[in-house]
Amino acid sequence: MVQKDKIVESSQPESDLSPEGTDAGGVDVQGSVDQHNIVVERTGRRKFISGVVEGFYGRPWTMEQRKELFRRQHKWGLNTYLYAPKDDYKHRMFWREMYSVEEAEQLMTLISAAKEQGIEFIYAISPGLDITFSNQKEVSTLKRKLDQVSHFGCKSFALLFDDIDHNMCPADKEVFSSFAHAQVSITNEIFQYLGEPETFLFCPTEYCGTFCYPSVAQSPYLRTIGEKLLPGIEILWTGPKVVSKDITVESIEEVTKILRRPPVIWDNIHANDYDQKRLFLGPYKGRSTELIPRLKGVLTNPNCEFESNFVAIHTLATWYKSNMNGVRKDVVMNSTVSIQIKLENEGSDEELETDILYSPQIALKLALTEWLTEFGVPHQYNSRQIAHSGVKSSSVDVPLLSAPSLGSSTTVTTVFQQPIMSPAAPLSEETHALPKEEDEEVVEVEKKDSDEEPMEMVLEKQDEVEDAKNVNQILTKIVKATMTEDLKPMDTDKESLTESKSPEMSLQEDSGSDVAPMQTDELNKEVYVPGPNEKPLYIAEALTLEDLTLLAELFYLPYEHGPKAVQMLKEFNWLRANSSIVSVNSKCKDPEKVAEWHSRAENFEEMCCSVMQMFTRLSNSANRTILYDLYPYIWDIKSIISMVKSFVLWLDGRILSTSFCCYWIDSGRWCRSQSSAQFLSGDQEPWAFRGGLAGEFQRLLPIDGANDLFYQPPPSMPTSKIYSIRPYFPKDESAVYKICKEIYTEGCDGIPVSEQEPDLIGDRLVGGFLTLSPDYGFVLEDEEGICGYALGTVDVKPFVKKCKMSWIPFMQEKYSKPDSEKDLSEAEKMMLSFHEEEEGLPESFLSNFPSLIKVDIHAKVTDPSVAKSMMGCLLSSLKANGSLGAFCEVRQMDKRMLDFYSKLGCFEVAKMEGFPKDVIIMGRTL
Repeated sequence: MVQKDKIVESSQPESDLSPEGTDAGGVDVQGSVDQHNIVVERTGRRKFISGVVEGFYGRPWTMEQRKELFRRQHKWGLNTYLYAPKDDYKHRMFWREMYSVEEAEQLMTLISAAKEQGIEFIYAISPGLDITFSNQKEVSTLKRKLDQVSHFGCKSFALLFDDIDHNMCPADKEVFSSFAHAQVSITNEIFQYLGEPETFLFCPTEYCGTFCYPSVAQSPYLRTIGEKLLPGIEILWTGPKVVSKDITVESIEEVTKILRRPPVIWDNIHANDYDQKRLFLGPYKGRSTELIPRLKGVLTNPNCEFESNFVAIHTLATWYKSNMNGVRKDVVMNSTVSIQIKLENEGSDEELETDILYSPQIALKLALTEWLTEFGVPHQYNSRQIAHSGVKSSSVDVPLLSAPSLGSSTTVTTVFQQPIMSPAAPLSEETHALPKEEDEEVVEVEKKDSDEEPMEMVLEKQDEVEDAKNVNQILTKIVKATMTEDLKPMDTDKESLTESKSPEMSLQEDSGSDVAPMQTDELNKEVYVPGPNEKPLYIAEALTLEDLTLLAELFYLPYEHGPKAVQMLKEFNWLRANSSIVSVNSKCKDPEKVAEWHSRAENFEEMCCSVMQMFTRLSNSANRTILYDLYPYIWDIKSIISMVKSFVLWLDGRILSTSFCCYWIDSGRWCRSQSSAQFLSGDQEPWAFRGGLAGEFQRLLPIDGANDLFYQPPPSMPTSKIYSIRPYFPKDESAVYKICKEIYTEGCDGIPVSEQEPDLIGDRLVGGFLTLSPDYGFVLEDEEGICGYALGTVDVKPFVKKCKMSWIPFMQEKYSKPDSEKDLSEAEKMMLSFHEEEEGLPESFLSNFPSLIKVDIHAKVTDPSVAKSMMGCLLSSLKANGSLGAFCEVRQMDKRMLDFYSKLGCFEVAKMEGFPKDVIIMGRTL
């Protein structure tokens, strides 16, 4: 560890610096700084803490992931790791519990691994939820817990009092004059008890500007902390907000004054535990390098998904090393770095920034270039793991533990999938033969709202553990030495949850419960390569730097989308707002404006295709470890972009331009400029704007409130297969008829229709829609062609009139009426339906549900998300042209279709007078 009295000389070359303290080892920074042109502030006893805090809500990282983190930190020149996962039971909720032998072994190995890489390991404990500050037994319990960890080799500690109630219990109110005094008392006592370690961090309850009352400068809480906390204790601070868009020099000077010491920044700029749809792959940004000499350190609290943090940590290291010697404003601004940054930023928004030592865009390019090489290296974490201990387990006698599979720390939402279509039984002429969607068992692993879980431990390979034979003996002695009869963990009010369980019970209850099916790829699984007879929509290719750049810009930062994402949003907004130019009933079309709309639509389609291409290439990458962490997010953005792309294609020549029907273009519900401005300004915390870029696109579609259709969990095993949804065109009629017939006859013993009437099924089920309402049709395609369709009509009343005037007479002429006196075949029943009067629906129902829909997907389609996307496209087109609701007709005995439409958000409408007797009407409001 670097001593406090170490002086960093400006002339010292980077290669001579150790990974600790003011380290520059690892990768090259943005350029070589001309030391002769820079005035360096000598920091004297300065030691700058730089690194990572594992402090998010959600499943903690595995031990192997943490070891990989240490290797990366050493390589990139960062020096510190703060262990503080919120969902480790023994860190926070059950902080009194001692670590078991197995857990102790893992922590001891982890601390040793950090030391090997020159990383300072800081163990944090968070007792604030239920500690009684005035109870000496509580204080002794805390000391005993930290004693145990210190025996593991840990020399640096942190006490955290974040995210807790400000109110003290009655016993504490009798002893302490304020909450701050109570926290200071126990923190100072623990600090001194541990021998005043060189690194000891304290996280206040008011840890950001918005939490300070009445303000930072006038907060009695912070004033007490600053005055009473011993000077050797450093204080953590997140900036103006919990997630701060910018941290300015002025704000740091303000908090430094009241705390009487420079803070250590706990930076949540890349934290994503508050929104399951958001991931942050953008560069470290919004913090001037002039902060470095004014801070004690910076620790980034990044994404929950470990592998997604390459850019976050890499760019933090670049930021730190760009001014690691503490350059102030008196720098001579003509260095090689500043010139390069000026050239890079010329013409961009970033030229408004004044930081001449660090460019986020250059840092991002460096990080992505290095990250790209990782994707081509076949890799998966060892799937053998020792899971966390029970809530209350003996520190010596440890029950058997469950073994989550590969990468089970990944916070994802997965789904055990079955084919969305099962083989269909023959149906009568009055309904489709669409099979039902099989049951899905959805397993949600929440980030922040999930139940807290104890610390996860990973069983490492034998060659990674030194002196493995002696570890258990050493640990047993340590644990026994710290466990005495008069110092047992205190009982809590959660006794019902903390009863010990037998090894068998623990194994039975936990076995497989945390296994995410996405994490079970075979270790030797090869990258998918299309066979000689296969015709994939996208040929498997290697991931490119352009793909990674696009990925980063789609998942950029909490208050900012990347340039390509912003361009896509802008183009879609323009195409939507100007769709009247290409509307079907536009009276005077301006050729130039029409050409502009088509050109911009084509450009937008190309951008959408680049997202699909990126998804396919990334899904085929050799490094499955990275893929597992990214896959839920790229799956989500791919799905929404596919839907938006299809909707733009539909707008061309199908949208109505009447003011009534185009209400969605100008209505306040569609104009998000105000919320977007708030989003960009950083005035509100980022969780006020849910969903990230995918959420932005969702809010720009007509059915923005249909959250169930946008919830599309990824498949249980990563796949690069792409389905395409596009509007129906007349040339598709024969293909739609063909797939309609296949769907109907699927699972039948024989085709129930004579070959003499090959079009009968299509004529009965879809012909009227394709002929009279083609503008509200979408088809689903895979590499073999059309495999599904979604059809509808915006207003069923004129549609029925047209059918009676033209379609039905044509069908009656085409198919003669069979003799209804005899038993009829399926084909004859269909023919007879053309000659019988159909019952109409009551006006009171049609006023709320004017649109009729039909959705059919072939049984071979195993991706359940495409049905939701098809329905989303169809309902968007109907609502865009003024529909208030849609309905479908399903036979009472057709349980599979009832289930299928139910999963697409349709509900059974209560029976009304005039409803057909043998048909169930299912509806959905828009």
